[in-house]
Amino acid sequence: MSLVVMKFGGTSVADTDKIKNVAAKAAAKKLQGHDVVVVASAMAGVTDKLIGYLKAITPNYDLREYDQMVSTGETANVPLVVQALKQAGLSSESFTGMQAGIETDNKYSKARITKINAERIKKALSSGKICVVAGFQGYCPETGDITTLGRGGSDTTAVAIAAALKADVCEIYTDVDGVYTADPRIVRNAKKMDVISHEEMLELSSLGAKVLVSRCIELGMNYNVNIMVLSSLEDKPGTLVTSQTEAIMEEMVVSGVTSDKNQAKIALRNLPDRPGIAAELFTKLAEANVNVDMIIQNFGSNGKADITFTVSNTEFSLGKDVCKKLYDGISGVKMEFDENIAKVSIVGVGMKSHSGVAATMFKNLSDNNINIMMISTSEIKVSCIINEKFNELAVRVLHDAFLGNEDDVGK
Repeated sequence: MSLVVMKFGGTSVADTDKIKNVAAKAAAKKLQGHDVVVVASAMAGVTDKLIGYLKAITPNYDLREYDQMVSTGETANVPLVVQALKQAGLSSESFTGMQAGIETDNKYSKARITKINAERIKKALSSGKICVVAGFQGYCPETGDITTLGRGGSDTTAVAIAAALKADVCEIYTDVDGVYTADPRIVRNAKKMDVISHEEMLELSSLGAKVLVSRCIELGMNYNVNIMVLSSLEDKPGTLVTSQTEAIMEEMVVSGVTSDKNQAKIALRNLPDRPGIAAELFTKLAEANVNVDMIIQNFGSNGKADITFTVSNTEFSLGKDVCKKLYDGISGVKMEFDENIAKVSIVGVGMKSHSGVAATMFKNLSDNNINIMMISTSEIKVSCIINEKFNELAVRVLHDAFLGNEDDVGK
């Protein structure tokens, strides 16, 4: 008998009819002979509404109380799924994050899972029950408090539980039917992939793809959990995210093209060229909780240095303030700030063994008069910072170059 973890997001459990649909899917899986764990999010819009109440009282709310508040969305929803399963004649039991044994650190609103004591779930499964677990939440043993896992926390919950239980697969049900070679809203002939490696999916997610969050993919990669992305609305094949891809993907060069408009660029010109200048800057940014993405440092012949880096739009203001505090009033130092940028990227494990991929990317952007401001590479990706107005054009151009011919998709 195999074990399947099924995760359903907010749109999949947005009302009682959709909850009944989720119960039907879980029931069908159980009747096929599988042990089943369901991870459910709060109803769509509920978490935002709860946060709105907090903000109406004060925008500077306490993060411990935030976790206490927003965790109630999932806590209230899982008994509804259980009740729908019981109405269908199946034995089921609901679990909060604490009852499911999900232990975390004490970082309120963005806690990380440290351990899962799954004995209570295992006992319920052995008695034939479908276990329904509240996503997005856990508890900190050190404080005894409820904690929440941040953006995409229910995906993270599902993959972590799958890892702890050594599940055969973790099925993530969403409002899309799989992972595509590009955003179908931008690229008309984007194709759904049957399979993609954890490594590639992690890059795509970190570079702007919204299907899965990076944290759940990292867990899947670290604990060898197969993740299946499926539609909650249609009964059709999805995309398998797995480590077992070598034979299937050995001919692939580029698997996907993605972009991220949530980017801003900060350029610092004519900084003193001395040891520690970069350390000073990036230490101050880290202390302000500003996450830096791309970095370029150039040295001039005049004894000065230029440092250019990118941050997310949401942290741009903080980054700007840090730079101004450090360098305002220093003679000769110039600061340039640009929010009108985008990062476009190609990803593929085949880049490890194929030359000329970056050259093809740069040539196709150049042929379409798209200027490259910054470049970042790894073994399996190449990213370029460009003007935001060329974002969609760049995605289409690169998809056509590497994946455009229907017969060549994934080749």
